[in-house]
Amino acid sequence: MKAMVLHKIKEERKKIQKEIKEKTTGYILAALGLVAGLAWNEAIKSFIVTFFPNPGNNVLANFLYAIAVTIFIVLITVYLLRFSQRPTD
Repeated sequence: MKAMVLHKIKEERKKIQKEIKEKTTGYILAALGLVAGLAWNEAIKSFIVTFFPNPGNNVLANFLYAIAVTIFIVLITVYLLRFSQRPTD
């Protein structure tokens, strides 16, 4: 009886360790994605300021940029969700 309990505890510990590794990896990847996104954001802002030096045009350019990025992210999200839900052969 005691051996069964110890075996179950060990199995549960392994499951928890695996889940911790998976979650930690996911969080690290998300953080790196955020850093890359922020870097691209700064680069695109610099591009807008360079090619649209008039402050009135910057507002329009920023809105167009936000709309374009939103559409791009929605499309990527839809694709990734469909890809992740495909059955594996």
